[in-house]
Order: sequence, then C-alpha cells, then structure tokens
Amino acid sequence: MKKLALVLLMLASPAFAYDPGGELKDAAQEARARDLFRELRCMVCQNQSIDDSDAPLAKDLRTLVRERVQAGDSNDAIKDFLVARYGNFVLLKPPLAGETLILWGTPVAILLIGGGIALLALRRRRAVESAAPLSADERRKLDELAG
Repeated sequence: MKKLALVLLMLASPAFAYDPGGELKDAAQEARARDLFRELRCMVCQNQSIDDSDAPLAKDLRTLVRERVQAGDSNDAIKDFLVARYGNFVLLKPPLAGETLILWGTPVAILLIGGGIALLALRRRRAVESAAPLSADERRKLDELAG
C-alpha cells in the first residue's frame, strides 16, 4: 500500500509545478505577458527573469503582470508601475541613467583596462626581445659573476 501511495505521489508531482495563476485566455495577452516576464528581473534570484524563476515573489509578479495586461495596461505602464515599486533593478535591461551608469560602464571599463594591460605587456616583451646583444666584455663580466 505504501508503494502504491509513493508511486501515485511521484506521478502527481508534475502537477505541483503548475502555475495556479494560470495563463490568460486571450493568446495575444498571454504572449504580451510572457514577453514582459522575460524583461523583468526576479528580485530574489536577481540574475533570472520572472519567467525563469520559481521563487514565490516571481510567481506573484507574474500574476500581477497578467492582471495588469488583462486590465488593458500598456507594457510601459506595467514596467513603470514595477519600477516605481522596486526601482530600476527590476528591469533586466535598465535604462542608461545616472544611477545605472556604473552598470553599463563597468564592462566597458574592464575591457579598456584589460586591453591597456595587454598592450603594455606586449610592448615590454618587444623591448626585451629587441635588446642589443651583449658585447664580448659584457659577456665576460657576466660569466665572472655567474661563477
């Protein structure tokens, strides 16, 4: 009997993954909502969209977005509402602004710094390779020092 209960529980486990918020009946509205899900960050997972996240907050945000889409709000109005509530961090691609400049500028700065370091390393390597060969006197002194 216990084995049967375990088998039934395992067969029913995919049903637990179903989002009870459910999809919207209108396919166009559901597609719009899904597009928005991919643009919004899960505040718990931080590097996942609410479409990919299983966190309870992401589930709540998906429900909220669906409600607002169904109510007829535009995509910008929905994003503005969420930004007012959570800040620009809720957007996976935040706009270029004063507070997000560091987010956009850091990768560029890292590339420039890395390129500068690589350029300096190449110049030093070339300088060492192009050094004049030792004269006979310098070679003799080097041999004396080396023992």
